[in-house]
Amino acid sequence: MDIPTACRSILLGHAVADALGVPVEFEDRAARRADPVVGVRGHGTFDQPPGTFSDDFSLTAILCESFVKSGPDTVDTTDLSKRFINWLTHDYWAANKVFDVGIATRESIQRLASGCPPAQAGGGGEYDNGNGGLMRILPVVVHPLWRKGNAVQRQQLVAQVAGITHRHPRSTLACYIYLLVADGIVSGLTPDKAYSTACKAVLSFLDERLAKELPHFARILSGNIHALPEAEIASDGYVVHTLEAALWVLLNQHTYADTVLAAVNLGFDTDTTAAVAGGIAALAYGGDKSIPEDWLAVLARRSDIEDLAHRLASRMSAEAEG
Repeated sequence: MDIPTACRSILLGHAVADALGVPVEFEDRAARRADPVVGVRGHGTFDQPPGTFSDDFSLTAILCESFVKSGPDTVDTTDLSKRFINWLTHDYWAANKVFDVGIATRESIQRLASGCPPAQAGGGGEYDNGNGGLMRILPVVVHPLWRKGNAVQRQQLVAQVAGITHRHPRSTLACYIYLLVADGIVSGLTPDKAYSTACKAVLSFLDERLAKELPHFARILSGNIHALPEAEIASDGYVVHTLEAALWVLLNQHTYADTVLAAVNLGFDTDTTAAVAGGIAALAYGGDKSIPEDWLAVLARRSDIEDLAHRLASRMSAEAEG
C-alpha cells in the first residue's frame, strides 16, 4: 500500500470508528445485544451530534500534525507535548469541544503543563496501563523512522511516542505488537498473515524491559487470539484487553464495516476498541474506500481530516532533510 492511501485509511478509518463508539461508551455488552449498533448514531453517553469523534482521534490527529511539523527525520516530543496541552486547554483538534479524557492521559498532560519533561510525563506504574497510548499510536507506522528502523530503533520510537502519556513497558509492548501487525498489512500481507508474522517478529528480539512483559501477552502471541470465544474477550480500558479485542474483531471479520461494528458491539470502552480496530481495518479491507459513504458524510471535520492525511503523506514521503 502506498503512503498516501495508508494515511487516508488510518485517519478516516480511525475517526469514523471512534465516532461510531462515542454514543454508547460505557454501556455493557448486554445493552449492545439488546440494541446493537448498526450505523452512525448521535447523542447517547456524551450527548454529541452524529459523527463526533473523541479524544482517541483528536490525539491521533495531533500526533500527525506534530509529524508534519517535525518532518521525516525526527520525532519532536516537546512539540507534541505542547499540542497535547493545547488540546486539553483550548479544544485543539477536538470535533467541537473536549468531552472525554482518560485519567492517565489527563494527568500526564497536566504534568507536561507544569513543566515535566516529555520523557518523564507518562505514568510508569502497574496501574498506568490504560489504552491511551495504544489508541493514538497507529500513524507511527508511516513514519520513516519506523519504516527504516530495526527492532531496537522501532521499540525506542514507540516508547518515545507512547511514553508521553503511558510510560510503562507493557503499554510500549502493546503498541509495538499492534504496529507490527499494521506494518505487515501496509506491506501487503493479509490480516491473518500479518498477525502470525508479527507474533514471530516480537519474539525475535525485545528490549529486556519489554521482554519481562511477555507473559501478559501470551494469548495474543499464541497466534490464536481469533479462536477465543467472545465471552473471553474483554473490552475495557486495559491496554492488553483493548489490543486483544481489536485483533479479535479484525481477524474474525472481513470488511471495515463489520470489523468496527463488531468492536462497538463488544460494549464498555466502545470508542477506543473501535478506533484501535478501525484504523487497521481500513488498511486491511480496502483502504478508505471501504468506509461506508453515509458514515463519512456525517463525520466531524472530514475535510480537515482529509487535508491532514494529504499533508502527512507528503511530509512522510519527503526526502530526508539535512
